[in-house]
Amino acid sequence: MEAEWGRCRWVWNECVARSKKAHAEGEACGPARLDKMLTEARAVTPWLAAGSSVPQQQTIRDFAASRTKALKDIKDRLPLKRRAGMPRHRRKHRARPTLNYTRRGFRLKDGRLHLAGGLVLTVVWCRPLPAEPSSVRVYRDRLGAWYASFVVRAPVEPLPPTGRVLGVDWGVRETATTTSDAHDLPHPQYGLKAQVKLSRYDRMMARRKPAKGQAASKGYREAKRWRAKTYAKIARQRQDAARKWAKKVVRDHDVIAVEDFRPRFLARSSMARKAADAAIGATKQALIEMGRKHGRDVRLVHPAYTTMDCGRCGARTKHALPLSERTYTCTACGAVSPRDKNSARVMLLRAGLDPAGIEGARPPGAPLREAA
Repeated sequence: MEAEWGRCRWVWNECVARSKKAHAEGEACGPARLDKMLTEARAVTPWLAAGSSVPQQQTIRDFAASRTKALKDIKDRLPLKRRAGMPRHRRKHRARPTLNYTRRGFRLKDGRLHLAGGLVLTVVWCRPLPAEPSSVRVYRDRLGAWYASFVVRAPVEPLPPTGRVLGVDWGVRETATTTSDAHDLPHPQYGLKAQVKLSRYDRMMARRKPAKGQAASKGYREAKRWRAKTYAKIARQRQDAARKWAKKVVRDHDVIAVEDFRPRFLARSSMARKAADAAIGATKQALIEMGRKHGRDVRLVHPAYTTMDCGRCGARTKHALPLSERTYTCTACGAVSPRDKNSARVMLLRAGLDPAGIEGARPPGAPLREAA
């Protein structure tokens, strides 16, 4: 696999070099021309021809897609921080191996994965494939483990109707606050629980850090690996907790109104570490994917003024509430409720899921998006 990746990495770097040269000379250099160059190179290079042509051709397709996206962002004049960068050279000791195979480049037989080029892999299956795969991507993570990711048209598995709806509000103290107390998701704090171990590995790496130009010692590499394994475990814990909670919510409710919250801005605040540990974005994505899988209606609600509106009468406060104020009190109708619970009810009102609620609670210019 590493030898196959070495050939594909060479093809990628050649695509980058040829593309830059064609741009400097004012010529066109698309996938068709790169495919022709690959055919000519395989005819005169035995080392390149020893590998399969399927992952090498897919490398050209991936390069073309990456370059097209970068040029489109430049043409649309997107801000620099939102643009996709132009494809760069992949270094041997930094780029992680990733190989793509189309349907003609692999087959499954007796639980094994047969790849083009005579490669046979014994796969540890996490679950059976629901349908015939159309492609597979074989890659290696930062810990050295190899994975096979199949592209499968997954069928919808509808659940029986329940006649219940739910509003979800995201937060930092509690990852998800809902209109049902039984479906709240408390902050698991997996990162905080592992902080002692991570700090120990950081100190080990700091003591054994090699000087500039010197190779890293065995102790430094081991400490770095232990640190990476701990972070991988935290990520798996967050993903597992998010999927279990999402499955419970989707199983018990037909329609779910979710705050379309984007926690990127929290990375520049004093709550950055706690917000990252809450994994709000991953939990929201898990809920959307689970609703799509089981045929539930997940509606994304615009988050503007959700902490200022009343969940009962729809009145809006004249000023934004500080984060220290955790109880919402409506001056119009006198309703008193926890701040996050009130926001979760506002989600239901704006999504039109509360017949007894107020009309026109959605702020102007805030369209309702369908997530599934």
